[in-house]
Amino acid sequence: MITYEEARHIISESVHLLGTEEVSINKSLHRILAEDIISDINIPPFNKSAMDGYACSRTDLKNVLEVLEFIPAGKMPTKIIQLNQCSKIMTGAPVPEGADCVIMVEQTEIIAENKIRFTASDTSNNIAYKAEDVSKGDVVLTKGTILYPPHIAVMASVGCSNPIVSKQPKIAVISTGDEIIEPNQIPGPSQIRNSNAYQLIAQINKLNCIPIYMGIAPDKPEETKKIITQALQEADVILLTGGVSMGDYDFIPQVLKEKNIDIKFQKLMVRPGSPTVFGIHNKQSIFGLPGNPVSSFVIFEMIVNPFLYQIMGCSSNIKNIKLPLAANFKRNKTDRLNWIPVTINDAGEAQLISYHGSGHIHSYCFAEGIMTIPIGIKEIKKGELVNVRPL
Repeated sequence: MITYEEARHIISESVHLLGTEEVSINKSLHRILAEDIISDINIPPFNKSAMDGYACSRTDLKNVLEVLEFIPAGKMPTKIIQLNQCSKIMTGAPVPEGADCVIMVEQTEIIAENKIRFTASDTSNNIAYKAEDVSKGDVVLTKGTILYPPHIAVMASVGCSNPIVSKQPKIAVISTGDEIIEPNQIPGPSQIRNSNAYQLIAQINKLNCIPIYMGIAPDKPEETKKIITQALQEADVILLTGGVSMGDYDFIPQVLKEKNIDIKFQKLMVRPGSPTVFGIHNKQSIFGLPGNPVSSFVIFEMIVNPFLYQIMGCSSNIKNIKLPLAANFKRNKTDRLNWIPVTINDAGEAQLISYHGSGHIHSYCFAEGIMTIPIGIKEIKKGELVNVRPL
């Protein structure tokens, strides 16, 4: 049995990047950049007005100003601002030569045709200066960035219409057990519906990876071995759920060994999710997850999730936040790291959710995070800070 930290280290040493591909900017949302994005222009490309108003010289603010022309966005100025002159200008339009500020239209009054006067005591420059945001040649997005809508806007701004991104891993999902049936079937005595596979498929889709559902493997080693063989031919990563504990039908570790999969560990000092298996086969990785729904969910989030980001060239996307605990917490056993579902109350505190063990997946429908209780910690007082991984 090894610690969570030891398991993460072992898994990290087994990471193999999947390669890259070029995609359209319209298909790049939630993909991971495989190269830096460099700007081909200055942003802004010219001194531009930050608001609607009049472009003029600050030294003339106390004087009546002659309006030379109107400059809408997308049009270049044709006049140079000289003594006691200005040009009416729209937000985003180029500031004319000779002007060093833009006065807000709300702070002016028209006193005659093409004549205005500044009515306030002072003004900001109200100019977005050339290259103040980005200079030509700047790295605007770095390799390993997960692309969200603002990143898409940046790429479009600097002329990157077909970014190079990491390939999406194909992930085989295999449920195990004679007692498992599909959701559209009616359970008989001793049967349960296959919730784990569809939960895992949803978690995979959330990461923008590609799930491959391989079906349910019966409690027959040879049948299971056939499905694993097929999965090794089709997928980069294999997730099995169930069959990894110590029961008579929990033969997954042995089947993996017979397939020449190098088992790196098969038990963790965590709760829930202790019977977790990890192995490698050439450049493929295999995870055996517990059959209990909560254990399967949590192990995916805390172990498989960061691994998938790593093979896509991104550092772990798990970011813990520290929150005060909403009520006193106490546990009897302290020999394992404990993961507990929490919600965040209106006071910004981590509020424990009542749940009845690793089969109670319904409790996680209300969870906003997973609280970590380190090994050796027996109790935590209300108000003490705890680590919470947001979901």
